[in-house]
Amino acid sequence: MKCIVLMKASASSEAGEMPSEQLLTEMGAFNEELVNAGIMLSGEGLHPTSAGVRVHFGDGAPRAEHGPFAEGKELVAGFWMWQVASMEEAIAWAKRIPNTDGEHSNVEIRPVFEAEDFGEEFTPELQEQEARLRTAMEQQQQQ
Repeated sequence: MKCIVLMKASASSEAGEMPSEQLLTEMGAFNEELVNAGIMLSGEGLHPTSAGVRVHFGDGAPRAEHGPFAEGKELVAGFWMWQVASMEEAIAWAKRIPNTDGEHSNVEIRPVFEAEDFGEEFTPELQEQEARLRTAMEQQQQQ
């Protein structure tokens, strides 16, 4: 099962404050454990929303809204993509995420859709297109 683990933003991450050296060290060790266990597929920290843009769709043309955004508890400061056997395994790993600075109150774990989740609507042609795109992305990342 592939899942995304979303690290929620805090007041200090939204203010652009960098984590302590101790937290960076602990997070690096945790990430190394994830990689060595074959779980971590990717992971990145995000700049505060003051550097971001939201594009709104609805009536009329799409509209861009520049950050910062107010909903602090709903904002994301970083993420991991994990490959785990089950949600229970993801939860066990998430409970080990370092929080030395005490800034993060929660993370959110969400399963990523797999091809079989889409049913008949995900035709063989669409599956072939998806495979082609994944191969192209992997090749671009290797360059």
